[in-house]
Amino acid sequence: MENTTIVETHGLTKRYGSGVLAVDSIDMSVRRGEVYGFLGPNGAGKTTTLRMLVGLIRPTSGTATVAGHTPGDPKGLGKIGSLIESPGFYPYLSGRENLRVIADMASVSQKRVDEVLDLVELASRAGRKFGTYSTGMKQRLGVAGALLKDPELLILDEPTNGLDPQGMAEMRKLIKDIGQGDRTVLLSSHLLGEVEQICDRVGVISNGKLVKQSTVQDLLGEEGVLVRAQPIEQAHEVLTKMFGADVISRQDGALHLKTKPSNSVDINRQLVAAGIGVSELRPFERSLEEVFFQLTGEKQGS
Repeated sequence: MENTTIVETHGLTKRYGSGVLAVDSIDMSVRRGEVYGFLGPNGAGKTTTLRMLVGLIRPTSGTATVAGHTPGDPKGLGKIGSLIESPGFYPYLSGRENLRVIADMASVSQKRVDEVLDLVELASRAGRKFGTYSTGMKQRLGVAGALLKDPELLILDEPTNGLDPQGMAEMRKLIKDIGQGDRTVLLSSHLLGEVEQICDRVGVISNGKLVKQSTVQDLLGEEGVLVRAQPIEQAHEVLTKMFGADVISRQDGALHLKTKPSNSVDINRQLVAAGIGVSELRPFERSLEEVFFQLTGEKQGS
């Protein structure tokens, strides 16, 4: 198992006091070399789980193995780089000076400082004081600090939090680049599009429970056909006769059918024969948003 997984938990639980169950018996596995998205709404237990994985807090019960060791073990920490919650640096030191401080504390060569600054595309602004950095630059420097040890496992907690759209796109590209090769990236997020674009596998957490863990492709699941036609009520009747009412739903002025795209020819023929005008007929996949709301019981738009 250690050869294929870099994070493994069994029954991992964190309870605060007698009432607050922040993380509820999580069984999760992160495979070596993948980008794993830990997806859930704010307050679902993502940060608490990540803090347990790096040894910042102790679980109430359950076990975890991270990079071949128990959380907090110095041998394991040497293989891990992390950015949990917001990056903390000295505001009066430059970005480069802050990284040099971390490098000294971690017994890392100073040559590595310029390497990671280049990696996160911050070299040209590394001489500026951290206190003058934008949110995006601070996040980049935080990732650079996490990369100093050239870790096998990089743990990032909401890495695009507070960024504007351009900054989010840049951070997504950075994570994709970092996740190439043998390095594993475990990132938490509440942004569905972010996870769908950059992750190989996803674990969905809701109210402290891991409700699903699979590849993004498997999570999206069943294929189907989207139909836009007028009059839509008559189209609905025709398609109900063809496939049954339980496979048809109406969304955004279109009909969604849970059927194979290969049935599109028959669908078009039947609708046209009934005098219905078809303006769009194409395969579709469920969005991660739909799957997420179905799994967590959250209401769309809430």
